[in-house]
Amino acid sequence: MTKPTGKLVIKNIGLLLSGKLEQPILDGDCLVAIDGLISAFGHEANLDTENADTLIDAGGVALSPGLIDSHVHPVVGDYAPRQQQLHWIDSTLNGGVTTMISAGEVHMPGRPKDIVGLKAMAIASQRWYENFRPSGVKVLAGAPVIEHGMVEQDFKELADAGVTLLGEIGLGSVKDGPTAAKMVQWARKYGIQSTIHTGGPSIPGSGLIDKDIVLEADTDVIGHVNGGHSALPDDQIVCLCESCQRSLEIVHNGNERAALLTLNTARELEQLERIILGTDGPAGSGVQPLGILRMIAMLSGLGNIPAETAFCFATGNTSRMRKLDTGLIEEGYCADFVLMDQAQHSPGKDLLESVGQGNLPGVGMTIIDGVVRTLRSRNTPPAKRLPALLG
Repeated sequence: MTKPTGKLVIKNIGLLLSGKLEQPILDGDCLVAIDGLISAFGHEANLDTENADTLIDAGGVALSPGLIDSHVHPVVGDYAPRQQQLHWIDSTLNGGVTTMISAGEVHMPGRPKDIVGLKAMAIASQRWYENFRPSGVKVLAGAPVIEHGMVEQDFKELADAGVTLLGEIGLGSVKDGPTAAKMVQWARKYGIQSTIHTGGPSIPGSGLIDKDIVLEADTDVIGHVNGGHSALPDDQIVCLCESCQRSLEIVHNGNERAALLTLNTARELEQLERIILGTDGPAGSGVQPLGILRMIAMLSGLGNIPAETAFCFATGNTSRMRKLDTGLIEEGYCADFVLMDQAQHSPGKDLLESVGQGNLPGVGMTIIDGVVRTLRSRNTPPAKRLPALLG
């Protein structure tokens, strides 16, 4: 990828969302990025906004860090063979998502399950999404599904080759707690993050992963804790929330009731920082270009969570857990943003109140690495106001 250059200035921001639970709304109306990284933000009068290569008038709309989908199943390029769909990543960008994280390239036709083959595919997947970003979207891929017979050296070789993720445990032959725990420890030793399938089987070859297996495996992320598709019983979900400190991933393709149970339990535990969001698509439920926005609106509207907090679940929470350089409005972080406003004719006095009532916002622009990638979204409802690209 060509390193971004130039100065970006976004002025007249009406609402500056930080991605940080501790301070979800920032005081300011302007942001400056240089060479694809945030350099300053605050009030325009206090910032150096001269000589901008790209100037955007936000027109009073909200600016948020670009949304992060913590659970996708890419294959190659912008093609989803399970649903025979082209350009699903571009469609998701039109839903405000600028970064996607693979939970395993499990829908690859003929996916190799031998150890040499699965390592080769993981390394290739990491490389092709590193070298090619569909519509500019950052797809962090190359997540091997672990199989019986793997040894510690396999994880070292994967890490040395640049692999940083494991596909969700339970989609391969490893479905028992002791084996999973041993391989998760090897992965963690070499800096590879892990995720586990939670709930009933989702695809042929997967199986039930209950709370005992999840707790014993001790992965970094409890993948789709609300089921993908079938959720665990309520008492098991509560037990997972209470018995460990790992991230609780809620997905669009899961059980909405179980999602709210997870949210409410995390809130009672005063651990909302553990909540991260994904779609778990493309999958049997299809492709959800607005899946992350729908999760934000659902959790806010039905979970009685302020909208500005719900946006943190899809930005800063994931950024911090995944150790990313995007998803937060902080100096030195990538200039990845979504500009949005209240949808036309939606109830509520402003964007936050409208989303808090369960309504989708209208996306007016997405930016990745300081480069404008889309203007008015073709997928969200039309926004009341739109930002303008002035030059």
